[in-house]
Amino acid sequence: MSLQQHPTKAPEALLKAQKMANLMDTAVKIPFVPVRIGIDPIVGLIPGGGDVLMLLVALRIIWLGKQLGLPKRLIARMVRNSLIDFGLGFFPIVGDIIDVFYKANRANVRIMEKWWLAQNKLALDGHTHEQLRHWEQVTENRD
Repeated sequence: MSLQQHPTKAPEALLKAQKMANLMDTAVKIPFVPVRIGIDPIVGLIPGGGDVLMLLVALRIIWLGKQLGLPKRLIARMVRNSLIDFGLGFFPIVGDIIDVFYKANRANVRIMEKWWLAQNKLALDGHTHEQLRHWEQVTENRD
């Protein structure tokens, strides 16, 4: 992945991480309950291997953050979030229920998003102002 991508377009690594986190943590809305779940808490119910499999997916998201260029302190925070999520799997039933609410993958992607936005703030602001000027010109020409 090239870091030379246009600064107002989200990089591929971030988009992949967002899709994975959505699938893992929030893909399905439970009817009549204001909670969304993904496949993480469901696969986590598989004894032994479910939580290990979900940790591997979480590590893939962390790897995408590393590819994006996140600083080591943020990567360490993402690892911590994923290890907490993994550790919950050692508590049968209770850990799986908590896993429905503790969305480590979404938290890790938010870390990635905030960092990317901070890195590209000036370019994003400039692009927004450019788009606003264009919109104002278009609306003035219609009047």
